Amino acid sequence: MPFDPTDAQDVYKDAGKNVLFTTLTINKSNPDEDREKVAELVSREQAILRSMNIRYPEEHLKVSFGFANSAWDYLFADYKKPQELEDFQPVKGPKYTSPATPADLFIHIRANSEAVVYEVASQIRNYYRDFTTVQDETKGFRYFEGRAIIGFVDGTENPEVQKASAYAIIGDEDPDFENGSYAFAQKYIHNMDAWNALKTEDQEKAIGRKKYSDLELEDDEKLENAHNVASQDNDDGIEHKIVRMNVPFSNPSEGTTGTYFIGYARHWSVTKRMLENMFGQSDRLLDFSDPVTGNMFFIPSLTTLDQIVEDKLPAK
Repeated sequence: MPFDPTDAQDVYKDAGKNVLFTTLTINKSNPDEDREKVAELVSREQAILRSMNIRYPEEHLKVSFGFANSAWDYLFADYKKPQELEDFQPVKGPKYTSPATPADLFIHIRANSEAVVYEVASQIRNYYRDFTTVQDETKGFRYFEGRAIIGFVDGTENPEVQKASAYAIIGDEDPDFENGSYAFAQKYIHNMDAWNALKTEDQEKAIGRKKYSDLELEDDEKLENAHNVASQDNDDGIEHKIVRMNVPFSNPSEGTTGTYFIGYARHWSVTKRMLENMFGQSDRLLDFSDPVTGNMFFIPSLTTLDQIVEDKLPAK
Protein backbone atom coordinates (compact mmCIF):
# COMPACT_ATOMS: atom_id res chain seq x y z
CA MET A 1 0.00 0.00 0.00
CA PRO A 2 1.45 3.44 -0.93
CA PHE A 3 2.08 6.24 1.59
CA ASP A 4 -1.36 7.71 2.26
CA PRO A 5 -2.03 10.25 5.05
CA THR A 6 -5.77 9.57 4.72
CA ASP A 7 -5.12 6.00 5.91
CA ALA A 8 -3.46 7.32 9.06
CA GLN A 9 -5.10 8.03 12.37
CA ASP A 10 -5.15 11.66 13.50
CA VAL A 11 -1.46 12.05 14.29
CA TYR A 12 -0.40 15.11 12.30
CA LYS A 13 -3.23 17.64 12.72
CA ASP A 14 -4.12 20.24 15.35
CA ALA A 15 -3.84 19.64 19.09
CA GLY A 16 -7.51 20.48 19.76
CA LYS A 17 -9.24 22.63 22.37
CA ASN A 18 -10.39 19.96 24.84
CA VAL A 19 -8.25 16.86 25.18
CA LEU A 20 -8.28 13.57 27.06
CA PHE A 21 -5.35 11.16 27.32
CA THR A 22 -5.89 7.67 28.72
CA THR A 23 -3.33 4.93 29.26
CA LEU A 24 -4.45 1.41 30.14
CA THR A 25 -2.87 -1.89 31.07
CA ILE A 26 -4.46 -5.16 30.01
CA ASN A 27 -5.20 -7.46 32.92
CA LYS A 28 -3.81 -10.35 30.85
CA SER A 29 -5.98 -13.27 31.88
CA ASN A 30 -6.10 -15.05 28.51
CA PRO A 31 -4.39 -13.76 25.34
CA ASP A 32 -6.93 -15.27 22.93
CA GLU A 33 -9.90 -13.82 24.80
CA ASP A 34 -8.16 -10.50 25.29
CA ARG A 35 -7.30 -10.31 21.58
CA GLU A 36 -10.99 -10.74 20.77
CA LYS A 37 -11.88 -8.00 23.24
CA VAL A 38 -9.28 -5.67 21.77
CA ALA A 39 -10.61 -6.37 18.27
CA GLU A 40 -14.10 -5.40 19.45
CA LEU A 41 -12.71 -2.29 21.15
CA VAL A 42 -10.97 -1.23 17.94
CA SER A 43 -14.08 -1.85 15.85
CA ARG A 44 -16.36 0.01 18.24
CA GLU A 45 -13.94 2.89 18.65
CA GLN A 46 -13.85 3.45 14.89
CA ALA A 47 -17.64 3.24 14.66
CA ILE A 48 -18.08 5.73 17.51
CA LEU A 49 -15.66 8.13 15.83
CA ARG A 50 -17.51 7.93 12.50
CA SER A 51 -20.89 8.41 14.13
CA MET A 52 -19.87 11.40 16.23
CA ASN A 53 -18.19 13.11 13.28
CA ILE A 54 -21.39 12.74 11.25
CA ARG A 55 -23.51 14.09 14.10
CA TYR A 56 -21.18 16.90 15.20
CA PRO A 57 -18.88 17.80 12.28
CA GLU A 58 -18.28 21.29 13.66
CA GLU A 59 -16.58 19.82 16.75
CA HIS A 60 -13.58 18.50 14.77
CA LEU A 61 -13.35 15.30 16.78
CA LYS A 62 -10.08 13.38 16.42
CA VAL A 63 -9.02 10.14 18.10
CA SER A 64 -5.74 8.22 18.10
CA PHE A 65 -5.49 4.69 19.49
CA GLY A 66 -2.29 2.73 19.99
CA PHE A 67 -0.42 -0.22 21.46
CA ALA A 68 2.71 -0.37 23.58
CA ASN A 69 5.26 -3.07 22.84
CA SER A 70 4.08 -5.02 25.89
CA ALA A 71 0.56 -5.22 24.46
CA TRP A 72 1.74 -6.15 20.96
CA ASP A 73 3.90 -9.00 22.27
CA TYR A 74 1.02 -10.27 24.40
CA LEU A 75 -1.78 -9.95 21.87
CA PHE A 76 -0.03 -10.48 18.54
CA ALA A 77 2.94 -12.73 19.30
CA ASP A 78 2.44 -14.74 16.10
CA TYR A 79 2.37 -11.69 13.86
CA LYS A 80 4.91 -9.26 12.51
CA LYS A 81 5.74 -6.24 14.62
CA PRO A 82 6.42 -2.63 13.60
CA GLN A 83 10.16 -2.27 13.06
CA GLU A 84 10.83 0.35 15.75
CA LEU A 85 8.31 -0.78 18.38
CA GLU A 86 10.12 -1.59 21.63
CA ASP A 87 9.75 -1.33 25.38
CA PHE A 88 10.48 2.22 26.46
CA GLN A 89 13.46 2.31 28.80
CA PRO A 90 14.17 5.16 31.24
CA VAL A 91 16.45 7.85 29.83
CA LYS A 92 18.96 8.82 32.51
CA GLY A 93 20.85 12.09 32.47
CA PRO A 94 23.33 13.57 34.94
CA LYS A 95 20.55 15.33 36.88
CA TYR A 96 17.18 13.98 35.75
CA THR A 97 15.60 10.77 34.49
CA SER A 98 12.78 10.28 32.00
CA PRO A 99 10.82 7.45 33.66
CA ALA A 100 9.15 4.47 32.05
CA THR A 101 5.70 3.71 33.48
CA PRO A 102 3.23 0.86 32.84
CA ALA A 103 0.98 1.07 29.79
CA ASP A 104 -0.40 -1.28 27.14
CA LEU A 105 -3.02 0.81 25.35
CA PHE A 106 -3.20 4.54 24.60
CA ILE A 107 -6.21 6.68 23.69
CA HIS A 108 -5.93 10.34 22.68
CA ILE A 109 -9.25 12.15 22.19
CA ARG A 110 -9.67 15.82 21.25
CA ALA A 111 -12.51 18.04 20.08
CA ASN A 112 -13.77 21.61 20.28
CA SER A 113 -16.39 20.63 22.84
CA GLU A 114 -15.60 19.00 26.16
CA ALA A 115 -19.03 17.38 26.00
CA VAL A 116 -18.05 15.53 22.81
CA VAL A 117 -14.76 14.39 24.37
CA TYR A 118 -16.66 13.11 27.39
CA GLU A 119 -19.27 11.29 25.30
CA VAL A 120 -16.68 9.56 23.14
CA ALA A 121 -14.56 8.56 26.15
CA SER A 122 -17.62 7.28 27.99
CA GLN A 123 -18.77 5.19 25.04
CA ILE A 124 -15.31 3.73 24.38
CA ARG A 125 -14.95 2.79 28.05
CA ASN A 126 -17.81 0.32 27.68
CA TYR A 127 -15.51 -1.83 25.56
CA TYR A 128 -12.34 -1.83 27.68
CA ARG A 129 -13.48 -1.59 31.29
CA ASP A 130 -13.87 -5.33 31.91
CA PHE A 131 -10.35 -6.37 30.83
CA THR A 132 -8.11 -3.37 31.53
CA THR A 133 -6.92 -1.15 34.38
CA VAL A 134 -6.62 2.62 33.95
CA GLN A 135 -3.07 3.75 34.68
CA ASP A 136 -3.51 7.43 33.93
CA GLU A 137 -6.24 9.76 32.70
CA THR A 138 -5.37 13.39 32.04
CA LYS A 139 -7.66 16.13 30.78
CA GLY A 140 -5.88 18.85 28.83
CA PHE A 141 -7.02 22.15 27.39
CA ARG A 142 -5.96 24.85 24.96
CA TYR A 143 -4.39 27.77 26.81
CA PHE A 144 -4.32 31.38 25.60
CA GLU A 145 -3.09 31.67 21.99
CA GLY A 146 -2.05 28.03 22.04
CA ARG A 147 0.63 28.79 24.62
CA ALA A 148 2.12 26.29 27.04
CA ILE A 149 1.08 26.78 30.65
CA ILE A 150 4.52 28.35 31.28
CA GLY A 151 3.51 31.21 28.99
CA PHE A 152 5.44 30.48 25.78
CA VAL A 153 3.92 29.60 22.41
CA ASP A 154 4.01 25.81 22.07
CA GLY A 155 4.65 23.80 18.92
CA THR A 156 6.84 26.42 17.26
CA GLU A 157 9.36 23.74 16.27
CA ASN A 158 6.66 21.63 14.58
CA PRO A 159 6.94 21.15 10.80
CA GLU A 160 4.56 23.16 8.63
CA VAL A 161 1.10 21.60 8.33
CA GLN A 162 1.63 20.78 4.66
CA LYS A 163 4.76 18.78 5.52
CA ALA A 164 3.72 17.38 8.89
CA SER A 165 2.49 14.01 7.64
CA ALA A 166 5.94 13.18 6.24
CA TYR A 167 7.42 13.57 9.73
CA ALA A 168 4.63 11.79 11.61
CA ILE A 169 3.62 8.86 9.40
CA ILE A 170 5.55 5.67 8.65
CA GLY A 171 6.47 5.22 5.00
CA ASP A 172 7.68 2.41 2.80
CA GLU A 173 10.63 1.73 5.09
CA ASP A 174 8.20 -0.55 6.96
CA PRO A 175 5.67 -1.62 4.28
CA ASP A 176 3.63 -3.92 6.55
CA PHE A 177 2.87 -0.97 8.84
CA GLU A 178 2.91 1.93 6.42
CA ASN A 179 0.74 4.91 7.40
CA GLY A 180 1.09 4.10 11.09
CA SER A 181 3.01 6.27 13.57
CA TYR A 182 5.02 6.13 16.79
CA ALA A 183 3.72 8.13 19.74
CA PHE A 184 5.59 9.10 22.88
CA ALA A 185 3.51 10.32 25.81
CA GLN A 186 4.94 11.91 28.94
CA LYS A 187 3.30 13.85 31.72
CA TYR A 188 5.23 16.70 33.38
CA ILE A 189 4.38 18.48 36.64
CA HIS A 190 5.68 22.05 36.76
CA ASN A 191 6.93 24.01 39.76
CA MET A 192 4.99 27.08 38.72
CA ASP A 193 5.99 29.12 41.79
CA ALA A 194 9.68 28.72 40.98
CA TRP A 195 9.12 29.32 37.27
CA ASN A 196 7.04 32.43 37.81
CA ALA A 197 9.66 33.77 40.20
CA LEU A 198 12.12 34.04 37.30
CA LYS A 199 12.44 37.30 35.44
CA THR A 200 10.99 37.21 31.93
CA GLU A 201 14.50 37.57 30.49
CA ASP A 202 15.66 34.49 32.39
CA GLN A 203 12.63 32.50 31.23
CA GLU A 204 13.44 33.49 27.65
CA LYS A 205 17.05 32.34 28.00
CA ALA A 206 15.78 29.02 29.39
CA ILE A 207 13.39 28.45 26.48
CA GLY A 208 15.48 30.10 23.74
CA ARG A 209 12.66 32.32 22.45
CA LYS A 210 10.98 35.62 23.27
CA LYS A 211 7.97 35.11 25.50
CA TYR A 212 5.49 37.41 23.80
CA SER A 213 6.63 37.68 20.18
CA ASP A 214 7.83 34.04 19.99
CA LEU A 215 10.93 35.15 18.05
CA GLU A 216 13.95 32.90 18.50
CA LEU A 217 16.87 34.37 20.44
CA GLU A 218 20.32 34.61 18.94
CA ASP A 219 22.54 31.71 19.95
CA ASP A 220 24.68 33.84 22.25
CA GLU A 221 21.54 35.01 24.09
CA LYS A 222 20.40 31.49 24.99
CA LEU A 223 21.59 29.25 27.76
CA GLU A 224 23.72 26.36 26.49
CA ASN A 225 20.99 24.01 27.71
CA ALA A 226 18.04 26.14 26.55
CA HIS A 227 14.97 24.05 25.81
CA ASN A 228 14.93 24.69 22.07
CA VAL A 229 18.57 23.63 21.90
CA ALA A 230 18.57 20.60 24.19
CA SER A 231 15.35 19.10 22.81
CA GLN A 232 16.45 19.01 19.16
CA ASP A 233 17.63 16.02 17.15
CA ASN A 234 20.38 17.05 14.74
CA ASP A 235 21.71 13.59 13.98
CA ASP A 236 24.14 13.60 11.01
CA GLY A 237 23.92 17.39 10.89
CA ILE A 238 20.24 17.34 9.86
CA GLU A 239 17.42 18.63 12.05
CA HIS A 240 14.82 15.87 12.38
CA LYS A 241 11.31 16.79 13.44
CA ILE A 242 8.27 15.21 15.05
CA VAL A 243 4.70 16.49 15.42
CA ARG A 244 4.01 17.72 18.94
CA MET A 245 0.48 18.15 20.30
CA ASN A 246 1.31 19.16 23.87
CA VAL A 247 -1.43 20.58 26.08
CA PRO A 248 -1.59 22.00 29.61
CA PHE A 249 -3.51 20.34 32.44
CA SER A 250 -4.19 21.54 35.96
CA ASN A 251 -5.98 21.05 39.25
CA PRO A 252 -5.61 24.70 40.33
CA SER A 253 -6.96 24.35 43.85
CA GLU A 254 -4.40 21.61 44.53
CA GLY A 255 -1.60 23.61 42.97
CA THR A 256 -0.94 20.83 40.45
CA THR A 257 -0.18 22.14 36.99
CA GLY A 258 1.69 20.56 34.12
CA THR A 259 2.12 19.73 30.48
CA TYR A 260 1.15 16.51 28.77
CA PHE A 261 3.77 15.98 26.10
CA ILE A 262 2.65 13.94 23.12
CA GLY A 263 4.84 13.55 20.07
CA TYR A 264 3.99 11.60 16.92
CA ALA A 265 6.84 10.48 14.69
CA ARG A 266 7.56 8.52 11.56
CA HIS A 267 10.66 7.19 13.31
CA TRP A 268 10.71 6.43 17.04
CA SER A 269 14.50 6.81 16.86
CA VAL A 270 14.06 10.57 16.29
CA THR A 271 11.96 11.06 19.43
CA LYS A 272 14.31 8.80 21.37
CA ARG A 273 17.34 10.92 20.41
CA MET A 274 15.43 14.07 21.39
CA LEU A 275 14.83 12.61 24.85
CA GLU A 276 18.46 11.51 25.16
CA ASN A 277 19.60 15.01 24.22
CA MET A 278 17.10 16.71 26.50
CA PHE A 279 17.96 14.66 29.59
CA GLY A 280 21.62 14.21 28.70
CA GLN A 281 22.11 17.98 28.43
CA SER A 282 19.96 18.67 31.52
CA ASP A 283 17.51 20.87 29.61
CA ARG A 284 17.03 24.00 31.73
CA LEU A 285 13.25 23.47 31.64
CA LEU A 286 13.71 20.23 33.61
CA ASP A 287 14.75 22.34 36.62
CA PHE A 288 11.08 23.32 36.78
CA SER A 289 9.40 20.27 35.24
CA ASP A 290 9.20 16.82 36.81
CA PRO A 291 8.41 13.94 34.39
CA VAL A 292 6.08 11.47 36.11
CA THR A 293 5.02 9.12 33.28
CA GLY A 294 6.52 7.87 30.06
CA ASN A 295 5.80 5.29 27.39
CA MET A 296 5.86 4.86 23.63
CA PHE A 297 3.15 3.40 21.43
CA PHE A 298 2.57 2.24 17.89
CA ILE A 299 -0.45 3.99 16.35
CA PRO A 300 -1.72 1.68 13.58
CA SER A 301 -3.04 2.86 10.25
CA LEU A 302 -6.75 2.42 9.54
CA THR A 303 -5.79 -0.54 7.36
CA THR A 304 -3.90 -2.18 10.22
CA LEU A 305 -6.81 -1.51 12.58
CA ASP A 306 -9.06 -3.37 10.13
CA GLN A 307 -6.56 -6.23 10.08
CA ILE A 308 -6.73 -6.40 13.87
CA VAL A 309 -10.52 -6.53 13.78
CA GLU A 310 -10.49 -9.24 11.09
CA ASP A 311 -7.57 -11.18 12.63
CA LYS A 312 -5.56 -10.71 9.42
CA LEU A 313 -2.34 -9.09 10.58
CA PRO A 314 0.70 -10.15 8.54
CA ALA A 315 2.21 -13.36 9.95
CA LYS A 316 5.88 -13.63 10.87
